[in-house]
Amino acid sequence: MWVAELACPHGHDFEGWFGSREDFEAQLGRGLVQCPTCGSAQLQRRLSAPRLNLGAVAAEPAPAQPAVAPSPESLLRELVAAVRAASEDVGAGFAAEARRIHQGRAPERAIRGQATADEFVALQDEGIAVWPLPALGSDGPAH
Repeated sequence: MWVAELACPHGHDFEGWFGSREDFEAQLGRGLVQCPTCGSAQLQRRLSAPRLNLGAVAAEPAPAQPAVAPSPESLLRELVAAVRAASEDVGAGFAAEARRIHQGRAPERAIRGQATADEFVALQDEGIAVWPLPALGSDGPAH
């Protein structure tokens, strides 16, 4: 998995996950990579911190690649599941809790929950980084 820090000309920063740098370049060239906030396909890569595996004693062999590439839907399901597993569900109080975290009045942590479209736009206008989490078929609500 190759992770890229990206930004659009409107100042929206976000992270993109790709199979490899070559996959990213190919998708970008075909206009398939877009800002999740405004839909702009004019993106630029930002500097990102390197990932260091300091705790590993010896490198483990890479897992065998599947014979068939996973579908975009299965990759998206994995991503949504990872976000759910790594975040706290704050429910309908999402906008208020996001503001409290942004203002330093609550501990910084990954949260998810529900927000109206107006709350979502207001949070972004306040400079608070939020992204919609898609609902995927029978998985139920995406919160």
